[in-house]
Amino acid sequence: MNALAPIIGNLLKHRQLAWEMTLREIRDRYAGQAFGSLWVIGHPLFLMAIYLVIFNFIFPGRVGGTYEMPRNLTTYILSGLVPWLTFQDVLSRAPMAISSSANLVKQVVFPVEILPIRTVLSALPNLFIGILILAGYMLYKEHSLPWTFFLFPVAVAIQVVAMAGVAYLFATIGVYFRDLKDIVTVFNAANLFMMPVLFTPGVLPGWIEAVFYLNPFSYMVWCYQDLFYYGRFEHPWAWIVFALGSLLLLTASAKLFLKTRSMFGNVL
Repeated sequence: MNALAPIIGNLLKHRQLAWEMTLREIRDRYAGQAFGSLWVIGHPLFLMAIYLVIFNFIFPGRVGGTYEMPRNLTTYILSGLVPWLTFQDVLSRAPMAISSSANLVKQVVFPVEILPIRTVLSALPNLFIGILILAGYMLYKEHSLPWTFFLFPVAVAIQVVAMAGVAYLFATIGVYFRDLKDIVTVFNAANLFMMPVLFTPGVLPGWIEAVFYLNPFSYMVWCYQDLFYYGRFEHPWAWIVFALGSLLLLTASAKLFLKTRSMFGNVL
């Protein structure tokens, strides 16, 4: 935990700069486009609309109606897909978070801690918009929200810690190993099929479902499914693994970041 203190202290000290750089990061992603920053909302809206059409009309499936599977398949899939798409965004951009800003890193007075956290904060609009769309769909389709839905800030807080851990880890490694971004791209494409997002419980052989337990992202998915789909703590152990794993990851990543940051300027 001692490794987190200097990073948190610097982030609080330079919180205004971190906020401004996050807004700039969001604007720059859509710079030069006709609709500009409106794509911050338009992109996740369009993406979620595609998924709703696909799972409701093109590949409709029926689950639910029992205590074990209380809601429809679309709600089940989106419950895991929304947080994963946000995490995937951070995974994709984190390896370049520091190396793409070499001019800033080489300035002695610049707080490098801001660069990885900027990647995390700029991904959060997609998560919140996705949750709002999911809530709207559930109200339209089922006319109610489970009480657990309103505990989503807890899951989001844990996810932010996990994404910060990944951002600091991948940003640090990405300075020294530029191939990381391509490895992550391949992983992101495959990982959707290694989590309990597209597959309902019991539809796969046991040895294949065992892969879900080896995948750390599955525990995040199970937590969100508890809140949005089951309406109960169906996977209480997942919350423990998700929370403790996220904190340990961030602590370890912070130590690595602090140990190596003095060399960033020389490598870049």
